[in-house]
Amino acid sequence: MSTVSKQSILGRMSQLVRANVNAMLDRSEDPEKMLDQMVRDFTNNISEAEEAIAQTIGNLRMMEDDYSEDLENSRSWGQKALAASRKADEFRDSGNTENAQKFDNLAKVAIQRQMEAESSAKSAEPTITSQREIVDRLKTGLEQMKTKRQQLVSKRDELIARSRAAHAQSQVHDAVKSIDVMDPTSEVGRFEEKIRREEARVRGRNELAASSLDAQFESLEDLGEQAEVDARLAALKSGSSSQGALGAGTGSADSADTGVDERDFAQLEAEDRERG
Repeated sequence: MSTVSKQSILGRMSQLVRANVNAMLDRSEDPEKMLDQMVRDFTNNISEAEEAIAQTIGNLRMMEDDYSEDLENSRSWGQKALAASRKADEFRDSGNTENAQKFDNLAKVAIQRQMEAESSAKSAEPTITSQREIVDRLKTGLEQMKTKRQQLVSKRDELIARSRAAHAQSQVHDAVKSIDVMDPTSEVGRFEEKIRREEARVRGRNELAASSLDAQFESLEDLGEQAEVDARLAALKSGSSSQGALGAGTGSADSADTGVDERDFAQLEAEDRERG
């Protein structure tokens, strides 16, 4: 993996760690959906980072294996060079110059192979050291991302709960406003006015019924009074007849004996007309 690619991964990790949740909420019409999307994005980025880190670690392990192999080859070729050199010395001591030269040449070849292995191992050391540092930083960044994701999940749950509570309070407030009994345009005010009109109508009917009953009693009183008048008139007539029988032969009585003249009758007729 190139250095630019690794720096890009670290940059993305750093940006995600510095993500501003409140700013996202301000721009969001649905905080719950936006927060869920942020968690999903964060989870996906963690998965991508894990894949990239795994590949980087794999490359490092391959370089370490090659380095170990180079070290082993260097040791092996060194032993072979030493064995060939000793064999050459043995042949030289025994006077076998040809074989001595042959094993000296083999020792030289082994030494060359040893030097090549040592060179390969030495050149790999800086790269391996750098890759180990990168892997350590990537692992640290990955752990930070996982910690940040857990914080984001906790923050999401808290903010969603607050959002739902605020929404519920808003609904309750709107419901209370819609049934405000002090509002003359509300349904309650209209129903109250309708009931008041119905109560007034019932009161009017009661008063009308009471007036009719009083009139009936007054009619009964008038009838009683008329009956009493008729009775008294009949009694007067009866009394007058008795007095006429007792006073027969004494001559007819004139109007001067009763104390009533024609003007009294005229006044009574006038008063009766006024009452009628």
